[in-house]
Amino acid sequence: MITVHIRFFAGHRDIVGRSAQDMQIEEGATLGQVWGRLTVDHPRLAGYTGRLLYAINQEFAGPESPLADGDEVAFIPPVSGGTPDGEGEFAPFLISATSLDPAPLLAYVQTPDDGAVVSFAGVARNNFAGRATAHLSYEAYAEMAAPVLGQIADEARERWPIGRVAVHHRVGHLEIGETAVLVVVAAPHRQAAFAAAAYIMDRIKEVAPIWKKEHWADGETEWR
Repeated sequence: MITVHIRFFAGHRDIVGRSAQDMQIEEGATLGQVWGRLTVDHPRLAGYTGRLLYAINQEFAGPESPLADGDEVAFIPPVSGGTPDGEGEFAPFLISATSLDPAPLLAYVQTPDDGAVVSFAGVARNNFAGRATAHLSYEAYAEMAAPVLGQIADEARERWPIGRVAVHHRVGHLEIGETAVLVVVAAPHRQAAFAAAAYIMDRIKEVAPIWKKEHWADGETEWR
C-alpha cells in the first residue's frame, strides 16, 4: 500500500468538509481510481465527474496517471478563472491577497522594442445573470496557479509575436468595484497585444486553478 495526500478546493471542499486528507491506495493505482473512491465516499462529488482537471505534485495529469507514495493529488473543480521570487523582486505571475496595482505590471512589460501595451482589468460587478451580487470571494491552489499563469503566457507567445507578459490575480474577499485580475501584454504591434491578452484571459478561466464564489444579495452563495 502507498499513501497519497489529497487537496480539496472550492465546491469539493464544501462537500467533503475538509481541505485535505491522506488516503491509502494499492500500489499502481491511478488518479481516476482515487477519484472513484472519493465519489463513493462523497456521492455529491460524482456531479463533477467529466468536468474536472487532475494534478499530481502541482502539475496537470490525466486520470490514467499512476501514483507513487507521497504524491500530492488535486482534483480541480471547474475554474472561474505564487508568490514573489524574493523580497523586493517583481513577480510577473502572482496570486495576491491584497489589492492589485497595474503600475508595476505596466513598468515591467514595457521595453524599447515594443510599440503596444494592452492592459485588461477584470472587476467585481454587482450582478450576474440578472441576480444581484453583494460581494465576491476568490480561492486558488496557489502553489500551482502562478506557474499555470506563466504557462498560459508561454502559449500566447507561441501564437503571437509578443514581448513580456504579467498576470496578477486576487484571492480573498472582494467588494464590488475591486479588481480581481490584471493581464498586461507588450508587443511590437497592437494587433498581437490585443489578441494575446484576450487569449490569456480566456485560458485563465479555462484552466487556472482559481475559483470564484458569488455572495448573492439574498444571502445565498454559489461557486462559479
